[in-house]
Amino acid sequence: MLDTIDRELLRLLQQDATLSVAALAERVNLSTSPCWRRIQALEEKGYIRRRVALLNRAPLNLGIDVFVFIKTNEHNDVWLQDFTEAVVDMPEVMEAYRMSGDVDYLLRVVVEDISAYDRFYKRLVSRVRLSDVSSGFAMEQLKYTTELPL
Repeated sequence: MLDTIDRELLRLLQQDATLSVAALAERVNLSTSPCWRRIQALEEKGYIRRRVALLNRAPLNLGIDVFVFIKTNEHNDVWLQDFTEAVVDMPEVMEAYRMSGDVDYLLRVVVEDISAYDRFYKRLVSRVRLSDVSSGFAMEQLKYTTELPL
């Protein structure tokens, strides 16, 4: 069970994973050693999966989010494994979900332009059988965060 100090450490690390243990310890009113042990325990228990750098997409020319809605007539383990391997292998796929409702799968794909999406689409449909694929291009990003609500 997480206490208030653990939650605060997680909140701080979500905001800036480059904070030193000393800085984190100061912000949660602990000495360095107990703070380090808590962070280690949070990692060992799986609360912290990894620490990464969040890149600015604009200078990388990756400004288009495409939401890809996928339907399939195949609902078996072999197809799901093939589909999962395909989306995992494609770096443009930022997120992939198996859905309830009218759509079977939802992908969020990041590309530089429509031509790049078309190349992605052709690679995807060449790897797995899909009964319907429709795409929506995001016009504007109103909110984006990697911080979980703690």
